[in-house]
Amino acid sequence: MLQVKIHETCLYGPDLAAMERFYTNIIGLLKVSSMSPRGFTLRVNDSSVLLIFDPAESARPHSEVPAHGAIGPGHCGFSIDPADLAAWRSRLAQHNIPIEREITWPTGAISLYFRDPANNSIELIAGELWPA
Repeated sequence: MLQVKIHETCLYGPDLAAMERFYTNIIGLLKVSSMSPRGFTLRVNDSSVLLIFDPAESARPHSEVPAHGAIGPGHCGFSIDPADLAAWRSRLAQHNIPIEREITWPTGAISLYFRDPANNSIELIAGELWPA
C-alpha cells in the first residue's frame, strides 16, 4: 500500500512579522527560511514544516508554485507531551494568550485551543486523540 505523511502545511496571516514572533517566541518553532514577501517556513519536527503565508501574496501567480490561499481562520493542531500541559497553560498565560476552549476527549486526550495573531485556531493536543 502506498503511504503518505504530512510534510508541510500552511496557515495564512497578513502580518508576517506578528506571525513570526508568535510561532518562534511562543510556540517555539525554528524559522528555517524566508520567502519574502510571500511568507516563511518553520521547522515543526524532523519530518514536517509549517509554512506561514501572507494570503494576498500567496494568491498571486508565482513562477515556481501554483497560487493558493484561504479566506477566514484556519486550524492547526500540535501534539504535546501530556506532562507539559501545565507548562503550556502557564506559557500561554504569561504571553496573555487566552485559552478559548479546553476539551477532554473520550480517549483521555486534552486539547487546548487558542488563537494566533491572524485569528487561526491553534490546538495543543496532549495524549492520543485519534487512536490507530
